[in-house]
Formats: sequence, C-alpha cells, structure tokens
Amino acid sequence: MAANRTRRLQKEIQDILKDTQSGIRITSPQGTTEITDFTHLRGHFAGPPDTPYEGGAYEVDIRITAEYPFKPPQMKFLTKIWHPNVSSQTGAICLDTLGQQWSPVLTLKSALISLQSLLSSPEPKDPQDAEVASMLITRPEEFKHVAREWAQRYAGAPKPPPGSNKTGASSSGDVSGSSMSAATKQQQQRKAEDKEAKRREEQRKREAYRGYNRNMIERFVGMGFQVEQVVSAFEYVGVDKADGEEYELDEEFIGDVTARLFGEM
Repeated sequence: MAANRTRRLQKEIQDILKDTQSGIRITSPQGTTEITDFTHLRGHFAGPPDTPYEGGAYEVDIRITAEYPFKPPQMKFLTKIWHPNVSSQTGAICLDTLGQQWSPVLTLKSALISLQSLLSSPEPKDPQDAEVASMLITRPEEFKHVAREWAQRYAGAPKPPPGSNKTGASSSGDVSGSSMSAATKQQQQRKAEDKEAKRREEQRKREAYRGYNRNMIERFVGMGFQVEQVVSAFEYVGVDKADGEEYELDEEFIGDVTARLFGEM
C-alpha cells in the first residue's frame, strides 16, 4: 500500500512540475524540487487577481498521512493571511475539499487550486477565524484594507503606484471612439472563436466518454489522466454506464480504477 501511495504521489508531483499554466508549485520543505520525503511537502501559489491577495506569494505546509488518498492531505498556511477561512494565528484552514468533501480522485494539485480559489471566494458564514469573518460581513472595506496590508507585509504583494486604480484603466482620455470600436469588434470576434472552439471540444469529449457520465470521468481527469485513459479504465474494471447518469462509485471501484490508471493491474 505504501508503495502504491508513493507511486501515486510521484505522478501527482510530476504533473504539478510539468504544469506551467496553473501557477501551482510543489517543493520539499526546504524549497527544492528534489523530493525524497513524500510525507512532508510544501505548496506554493500566487494570490489570485482582483483580490486583496493579488501579487502575493503564498506557501502551504502539506502533510501526507498513511491513509492518503482515502484521507485528505493535512494542509495549513505558512504565510500569514487575513481571510475568514484561515486562522490568522495558526494558518489552519476551513475548506470542505480538505474535509468531508475529499475524494480519492482528488489530488494535491486540485487541493492547492481549491485553496487558491478560496482566496477569491471567502465563506464568512463558515469561518475558521471569527474575527476576520465578522469584519468581512460588517465592515467589508476595512476587511479589504487589512487583507491587502497583510498581503504586502507577509506575502510580498506589491504596493500600487500612486494614482493607480484596480482595473489599471488609463485616465488620459486619449483613446478614440474608432479605436475602441475596433477593439470591441476584435474582442467579440475572439469570444465567438473561443465559443466555437469550446463547442467543438465539448463535442469531442462527449464522444470520448463513450456513454459514461462526464462528471464521473472528470474526477479522474483531475488527477492528470486523459479522458481516453479514464474511460478505458472504467471499461476494464466494469463500471456501469447507467445510461450516462451520475452516481457515487463504490470505494472498491475507485481503488480498481485508480490502480488501473497507475498501471498496477
């Protein structure tokens, strides 16, 4: 079991190291990518744009238990942060994905992305830090100010230049109507092209699912596998297609599919 867990973690870490788009990084506790201890890691990500945390660099301590992946990794913020779902004192995190909503098909990468998303979508009604949550609910502007101040002090977020605004829009007023019109047309064309590309991709995926429910397949795709690999594993272990309806896989099937994907059966 320990060998299976180590192989899975090695693959998860390699997937993160190869991904240059998400901005998620993982290292040893010493900050190197030469990882030999798979029970103690460190996650890194940037504060998301259009939030008080924008431009900050955040580090998360990660502990892997013997029950992984059937139990979630233990994570806490090492970088101090002013957020209702993170303790401002200990870095403890309140996030369903790291608790009751954890599933063996989730990965370190998906957990770190969920943490990054939490910075964009705080949940003050389910807080880890009641003081921060109360400020966000009753004094939202003060909350933004303090959160930004902490991001600059502890996460190295840059201070905005004097006279700048959040959108970065120019105040010179020298953009002509014709230029704006041309820009608008280009934007609309890009949106149309993106929409068509997404439609084609969705059609390709529907065909690739071979009758299985999309959400069930995508849970395993989130581990870094291709749709075709997951579908093949589903078929190999005999997962019922159930006319494309979504349902909860038994733990035995989850283990078999995971083992098949990692080449263990």
